[in-house]
Amino acid sequence: MEIQEKSDSELASGLQDNFIEAERKLALSHKILMRVEKPARYIGGEVNAVMKDLSNVQVRFAMCFPDVYEIGMSHLGIQILYDMFNSMEDVWCERVYSPWVDLDAIMREEKIPLFALESQEPVKNFDFLGITIQYEMCYTNILQILDLAQIPLNAAERGENCPIVIGGGPCTYNPEPLADFFDIFYMGEGETRYRELLDLYKECKGQGVGRVEFLRRAAKLPGMYVPRFYDVTYKTDGTIERFAPVEDEIPATVCKELVKDMGSVSYPVKPVVPFLKVTQDRAVLEIQRGCIRGCRFCQAGQVYRPVRERDVENLKTYAMELLQNTGYEEISLSSLSSSDYSKLPELIDFLIKECGERHVNISLPSLRIDAFSLDVMGKVQDVKKSSLTFAPEAGSQRLRNVINKGLTEEIILKGAALAFEGGWTRVKLYFMLGLPTETQDDIRGIAELSNKIAAAYFETVPKEKRGGNRCQIVASTSFFVPKPFTPFQWASQCTKEDFLDKAYQTRVAISEQLNQKSMKYNWHEADASVLEGVLARGDRRLGQVIRKVYEKGSIYDAWGEYFHNDRWLETIEECGLSVEFYTHRERALDEILPWDFIDCGVTKEFLIREWKKALAEETSENCRQKCQGCGAARFGGGVCVESR
Repeated sequence: MEIQEKSDSELASGLQDNFIEAERKLALSHKILMRVEKPARYIGGEVNAVMKDLSNVQVRFAMCFPDVYEIGMSHLGIQILYDMFNSMEDVWCERVYSPWVDLDAIMREEKIPLFALESQEPVKNFDFLGITIQYEMCYTNILQILDLAQIPLNAAERGENCPIVIGGGPCTYNPEPLADFFDIFYMGEGETRYRELLDLYKECKGQGVGRVEFLRRAAKLPGMYVPRFYDVTYKTDGTIERFAPVEDEIPATVCKELVKDMGSVSYPVKPVVPFLKVTQDRAVLEIQRGCIRGCRFCQAGQVYRPVRERDVENLKTYAMELLQNTGYEEISLSSLSSSDYSKLPELIDFLIKECGERHVNISLPSLRIDAFSLDVMGKVQDVKKSSLTFAPEAGSQRLRNVINKGLTEEIILKGAALAFEGGWTRVKLYFMLGLPTETQDDIRGIAELSNKIAAAYFETVPKEKRGGNRCQIVASTSFFVPKPFTPFQWASQCTKEDFLDKAYQTRVAISEQLNQKSMKYNWHEADASVLEGVLARGDRRLGQVIRKVYEKGSIYDAWGEYFHNDRWLETIEECGLSVEFYTHRERALDEILPWDFIDCGVTKEFLIREWKKALAEETSENCRQKCQGCGAARFGGGVCVESR
C-alpha cells in the first residue's frame, strides 16, 4: 500500500495527538493503549472512515463484527452496509469489533464501556447495534460484545434506552440458538429493507411508542424475524412439536430479502483502509452473488440463490475508483465461483492492462482449474509461481457424485497437468471427511488422487526442466458439518472419534503411496467441528448453554488457543441436553426443523429431492445447464430469467 505502516507506539501516540487537535477524544487513555497489543485496532481515524455532524443525524447505527479487528476489517459485507448507511444523510454508521483478550480484561477491570471506532462513544448510547453472524464459533464473542457494551445479554431484559440489537449474515439462517440475545434478525441481503426499518424506528420514536411496539411493527416488515413474538414447544423426544407466532398479525413465515438487480445497488468504492495489516489486505471487487453449481454440502450455494451478476462496465469503474481511493497494491475478485461469471474474460483483460500499468497485483480466488483460468493466472502471477488450489472435496468419483461436486477425475488431472506445464510445482487440495455415505474406499481415494496428481507432474514435466525441484502436493481435510438449507440438513454427523479415525486412515493411505515423498497431509481439529455441528442445527434451548459457557469465561472459540471443548461439553450436560441429539442422529424428513419458519428461496421439496438423489449417487445439472426447480425463480432475477 502507498500508506506506510507505522509502529503501534507511533500510531497510538501520533494519532492521539491528531484527534485531540480535532476535538475527538479517544475512549482509551494513552497509558492503556501502550499496554495492549496493536493499539491501532482501537483508535479509528483510518483513511475513508466516515465522520458526521451529529446535528444532522437522527439514527446512530453501530455495525459490529464479533471478532478481532483484522478479521472484521476484511469482511466485505460490513463495508457494503457501512457505505450504504453512511450514504443516508440522517444515519451515521460506525464500526465495532471484539476487543482482543488483553483489552477485554482491562475494559472489565476499569469498567470501560465498549465504544465505536469513529466517534469513540459508548455503543450503549446508539439506536442500533448490528452484529454480523458469520460463523457458529463466534457466538460467545457476541455475548462479549453485549456485555462489554453494558447491554443486558437477554433481549427480554433490555429497557427503553438500550440499542435495538439486530443480527444478520449466514448464521441467521438458523438464528434459534441466539434467539434469546437478539431483538431482530434481518433475513437476507441488507440493501433492500433497512431504509424502511430505520424510517419505522424514526416514526415510532416520534410517536413516543415504546420498544416492544416498535419490535411488533418491525416483525411485520418483510425479512424481519423478531424472536420474542414466536413460541416453540417440544415433544418428549426433544424434537420440535410446534413453532408459531404468538400474535395474530405476526407472519408465520419469514422470507429472505434479495437484491434482484445488482445494478440497482451501489458498491463501496471508498472502503475504510486500516492502518495495520489485516487478513484480506487488498481492494475487493464483488463480481456476482450466488452460485450455479449446487454442491449439496454448501449452504452459501443454496441460500444466496439465484446467481446475480454485476455489470462488467460498472465493475471496471469500481475497480479503478477502489484503487484510486485506497492506495492498495492488490485487487481481488469476490464470488463463490468466479469462473462462472459470464464476462470474466473481458474483465480480466481490462484488469491485466490497467493493473499492469499501475503495478497492482490481481488475486483470482474461486477459479475452476481449466486452460483459461491457468492462462489468466500465468499472466497475473509473478515469474515464481505461487501454489494453486483445487477443491475436489471427495477422493472418489462416487462420493463426488453424492455431493454433486461436478468434477471428474479426468478434469482434475487435466487441470493439474496444465498447471505443471505452466510452471506451477505446488498444488493444494481440499477434501472433506465424514460426508454422507462415505466408505473406506472413498477415504483411500484422497490419497490415491493426490498420488495421481503428483505422478502427473513427473509425467508432464521432463526431468531436464525440473531444475532439481520436486512437486509438492498438500492435501488438507476438514470435517463435514451439516448445515441448514442444504440437502444434507437431515444427515447425521460423525463423532469426534469417527473423525479422528478417518483422518488416521487418510494419513496411513498417503504414507503408502508411491509418490508419498511429494505429498503432505493436514487435517483440522475434530472437537470444534462437532461443536460447530451442534450450534449449526441447534434450537432455542442452546441459548442457555451459550450464555453459561460465556459466563465461565469462553470467548474467541474460533481461535484454537482459546477454545475449551471440555467447558462446552460440561455445560451442555448441565443444561440437560446432549451433543448426540444435535449432531449424530439422522433427521426424519417430516421432522420440524428449528429453521423451518424461514423461507430462504429454495423449497423443502427441492432439498428433499436432492437428498434422495445424493443417496442414489445421482448428479444434478448446474443452473445454466438446466433449471432444477429449486424455487428461486419466483424472485424474478439473475440466472433464473437470463434465458427468458
